[in-house]
Amino acid sequence: MDSSPASKTINPQTVENGDPSAITRYEQALAELEQIVARLETGEQSLEQSLKDYERGVELERQCQRALDEAERRVAAINEPDADETGRDERSS
Repeated sequence: MDSSPASKTINPQTVENGDPSAITRYEQALAELEQIVARLETGEQSLEQSLKDYERGVELERQCQRALDEAERRVAAINEPDADETGRDERSS
């Protein structure tokens, strides 16, 4: 298997902790995925290489989706009102 940084699985825990390397790995995975799509769209590869690229593309898409899902959860948690603050807001209204 490929040992490039983009081939490493993105750990949602590192994304959750704001690990910049998780963001870098996401961006690298996305860039590699874009390259794969461009190669597949040309139709100039052998069937075997196209299948390998497709398989790698699916793997990269899943990694990116997990990272995006985790980022979405983080945003939701940030935007979720604190129970104490909600209680105070209602009483002061």
